[in-house]
Amino acid sequence: MAAASISRSGAVEDYSVYSNLSDEELLQIAIERSLTDTSCNTANAIAATSPPRQPDSSRPNAAAANTNYSSRNPPANYSSHNPPANYSSHNPPAKHSSHNPPAAQTDVHYSSPNPPSEKPPDPEEEPLFKAIRVGDASRVRALAMRPGMNLMLPSKPGWLAIHQAAWYGQDTCLRVLLSGQPGMINKRADRGESALLVAISKDQLRCVEVLLENGADPDIPNYDKETPLYKACEKSNAAIVAALLNRGAAVNTHCIQGWTALQEAACRNNVEICEMLLKAGAKHELTNMYGISPLFTAAQSGQVAALRCLLKHGADINSQAADGATALYEAAKNGHQEIVELLLSQNADANKPGKTGLLPLHIAAQRGSDIIVSMLIKATSKARVRRTGISPLHLAAERNRDDVLESLIEARFDVNARLSEDRSKLYQDRRSTALYFSVINNNVDAVHMLLAAGADPNLDMFRPLMVAARQGCIRTVTMLVEHGADINASIPTHPTTFPAVYMFSMKYLPMFKYLLDHGGHALSCFNCIYGNRPHPPIKTTRSERELTDRVPQQGAGVQFCEMISAPSISRWAGPIIDVLLDYVGHVTLCSRLMEHLDSFSDWSVIKDKAAPPRPLMHLCRLQILQLVGRRRLKRLPLPGSLIRFLQHQEIPEDD
Repeated sequence: MAAASISRSGAVEDYSVYSNLSDEELLQIAIERSLTDTSCNTANAIAATSPPRQPDSSRPNAAAANTNYSSRNPPANYSSHNPPANYSSHNPPAKHSSHNPPAAQTDVHYSSPNPPSEKPPDPEEEPLFKAIRVGDASRVRALAMRPGMNLMLPSKPGWLAIHQAAWYGQDTCLRVLLSGQPGMINKRADRGESALLVAISKDQLRCVEVLLENGADPDIPNYDKETPLYKACEKSNAAIVAALLNRGAAVNTHCIQGWTALQEAACRNNVEICEMLLKAGAKHELTNMYGISPLFTAAQSGQVAALRCLLKHGADINSQAADGATALYEAAKNGHQEIVELLLSQNADANKPGKTGLLPLHIAAQRGSDIIVSMLIKATSKARVRRTGISPLHLAAERNRDDVLESLIEARFDVNARLSEDRSKLYQDRRSTALYFSVINNNVDAVHMLLAAGADPNLDMFRPLMVAARQGCIRTVTMLVEHGADINASIPTHPTTFPAVYMFSMKYLPMFKYLLDHGGHALSCFNCIYGNRPHPPIKTTRSERELTDRVPQQGAGVQFCEMISAPSISRWAGPIIDVLLDYVGHVTLCSRLMEHLDSFSDWSVIKDKAAPPRPLMHLCRLQILQLVGRRRLKRLPLPGSLIRFLQHQEIPEDD
């Protein structure tokens, strides 16, 4: 039974390695394997025995292959058994992501979709594998040379003894195995890893040297198309990179997502490796599947040293990714101040937009990078900004970036710039000014800055004053009115016979009174086409909450008596009418307003207030206000109590 072969799943497996076991023990193992082994990875078995990949056209020629690439001082010999110090970057990059990553992107490293597991595949540690793990070279030699031992057969996950030695860095065992079966040097495991790739993934320099010395192909990738050179760059191991380049490794091979070894090295900010790759013929203009070049990657991840290296070797500073973004745009988006400064010093074009039409200045304003905005302002054409149809002021105001807003105002960007029609249509309310963004965000400081800089509060279709009134922000309402907001403006899409802002302020009586005090029309609220006649019922098709925004139109527009009949407002009908009567002379209440006043007994006094004749003092006040105007009242040579009366203020008892 020592050299017996047992058939399973149509394949013959040699168990001579267990020759020291009894017949019963061997039979028991065979039975257990038959029971636990599912239909085994046929594809893995095929992959494990597939021939090595032929080198591609990007592999250096024979003359280039003879060049010795050292990691520090070329030429250097990496045959030493002492591995070099850790070559990790001083600025480890953040998790790789594509410029526009797919929605289903996982947390796995961008360029390594299937990294090796923390532990090697080890379903059943056979004696040979155990001897390799502990580094018992004599035991390995004895087992490997045993009659009937087939070192070409993989374990269940396609893991060969050569992979085991590479994983654990057992270079002596590796030499023993290769001397016994040199043909297995390029065999691959279940994910396509050659022993060379396994050794590199574990930073096992001595094993890498042994494998290369024995003819390992430096260009065999795994199933994610990651070559040994790519993996060495991912590990930032300059010594291994040099060893691979000395063996003529291809430098421009793409992984499954299009990354090259140079792009990986740039992302790791490893200038030493970048220099070696470029010397070996790496092309800095190659891009990944998202159109991203190594230069773009360095800018995106904030790797200044790598960026300088690539620029020194002639990389195109204004190259664009698939979505049109430049390295400058991406650096501004990610807040890399030093990168932006370097790119601008090298004459990067700050006026090159992406496919969305936005410039680097726009994205910096949106992200709130005040220092970057200040740098980009000098390099950005205001005429080019205008052609984009959106000002950086809009984006700063939208995101409440007050510092950026202040910088842009100081740089004399037009505070009244309006969104283009296409961009305005992206918003349901058809907003167009930066002031509108600040008002709807309830950002009082930003509103103050914009108004002080000359922002016109009357440019938007739906006026900022109406937004502020709807939000109940009296401070914003006051500032807007003081800077000329039209209190009596209407909404073109929702016509009313009275000032539209009243729809949003009637629930806040102090605000409502403030608007009337500063020129809001009151008489139009009592104009009704039905008068004392019965009013038709209001047919509401929206919820009560939406009714204040839109009521079914009749005639020239919605009448005040119809608006005040909305269920969400009618409970305040009496006090609202009472306030309005202080700003009109002789008026007639229509039948609907009378219905509201009759609905609550305490409101009967309001009907008496509206009944003619109105007090003479009240009529005189209205006449004086009409002749003099509210802004000139304080200049009149009148007692303070009379001025307060004319301004509809409460008169103290001692006056």
